[in-house]
Amino acid sequence: MLPANVTWVMSVNADPKPGRWILPLVIVGMIAFTYYFVRELPEASPDTTTQAGNGTTTTLADDATTTTEANQIDAEVQAYLDAIDEINAELRLAQIELTDANNGFDADPRTVEYPEAVTRFTAVVDATNALVTEFDALTAPVALESHHTILGAELTKAANAAQDALDGLRSSDPGGIRRNNVTAYVDAATAFDAEVTNLHTAAGG
Repeated sequence: MLPANVTWVMSVNADPKPGRWILPLVIVGMIAFTYYFVRELPEASPDTTTQAGNGTTTTLADDATTTTEANQIDAEVQAYLDAIDEINAELRLAQIELTDANNGFDADPRTVEYPEAVTRFTAVVDATNALVTEFDALTAPVALESHHTILGAELTKAANAAQDALDGLRSSDPGGIRRNNVTAYVDAATAFDAEVTNLHTAAGG
């Protein structure tokens, strides 16, 4: 038996629930980690656009879109080109007419008789001379003067060939002069057309 003056002393825990501080500490730690992690992320570029809904990020560079304007042809140059194109078209029609009339006159049997051949050859002569007059009235841009000179030479060849073909038709020549000059007309018209292409290339059109 214990003495009567002995007092039982029991150890009392000041905090009856010592684990209750663990959860708050974990939460605080998570918040701190998240804050630190977010601060360490690289900042989004100002030219970055995010498309909502698909998680796709598209970066648009400052120079991503470059507008290239087509070469603009000066109005005066364009007017000159248009006039040359019209002359070229008329010259080709005259070439077809002269060739058709000549072939019909040479056909056996003839599909174009002499009076009709003279009329049609004469019409080609007049039309080609009119084209020469129209061409001479044009002023070529400085950068295209060399092409203009070539075009003028070919057109003059065509006009001379048309007249010589008509003269051959009217002469007593058996047909060689007429045929040769019809061929010369075709060659000149073809060369004119080729030079028109060169002209457009030089003009940038």
